[in-house]
Amino acid sequence: MNIRKAAFAGSWYPETPEACEREIRAFLGEGTESDLTGRVFVGGIVPHAGWYFSGSIACRVIHALSLSSPPDVIAVFGMHLHPGSPLYMMPEGAWETPFGALPVASDLAAALSERFSFTIETPTRFTPDNTIELQLPFIKYFFRDVRVIAVGAPPADTTPAVAETLVSLARETGLSLKVVGSTDLTHYGMNYGFTPKGAGPAALQWVTGENDRRFIEAVLAMDPKGIIREGVGHHNACCSGAAASAVAAAKALGARRGEALAYATSHDKHPGESFVGYVGVVFE
Repeated sequence: MNIRKAAFAGSWYPETPEACEREIRAFLGEGTESDLTGRVFVGGIVPHAGWYFSGSIACRVIHALSLSSPPDVIAVFGMHLHPGSPLYMMPEGAWETPFGALPVASDLAAALSERFSFTIETPTRFTPDNTIELQLPFIKYFFRDVRVIAVGAPPADTTPAVAETLVSLARETGLSLKVVGSTDLTHYGMNYGFTPKGAGPAALQWVTGENDRRFIEAVLAMDPKGIIREGVGHHNACCSGAAASAVAAAKALGARRGEALAYATSHDKHPGESFVGYVGVVFE
């Protein structure tokens, strides 16, 4: 089995299983998820900054997905793309994680590639991208025997149909599925070339209370096209296509509501004039 080497282990998250597990246990200790026990979540939205900044939120969402029966496959939607970008997928091989390799659901990937055109990546030819990779250690830790299918999803109105088709194909082949969409929220400040409210406390309040809130409300409304419009039009998500895909897939899997588990910004850990928003959402 060809394995795609991790590009961010040892920098954005720990490279050893022992260190990863210590962080995961600490992340779980920060949340209060006892009220989630017994509920069935089919998908979620996670952030993808380094674990120091947003790992706790991503961990808690993926842990929530593990509280019910494990699926055969977890679909992860991500990548930093533009409205005109192609779809991306690695249809064969496996992903390296500190806890062992995560194999690709190659049968499902092959069926999906017959329906849509993808830029194909391989374990040796790919664009390093944190949006998907940073979720994989959590997935491997909580779902030891699962396979994955990772899709680079551009913020285009046609993208949610890919997620809906993926759900249909999984049903046709008798595979159970859960979904994860990876996106950070507003990237604010001179570091990101986005300063419509200047700097200081008023800018932080605008991001947390207005701009990020707009995007979160679209996610909780489970409105895929509205999610894309928000991300593209208001710069309040870097991967709105991934979030829209996860919502479309979750709805196709029967989800009827979303719940925000946590919200934070990088400013909470490292105060400064440039900062990024993060949210964790689950769908049931």
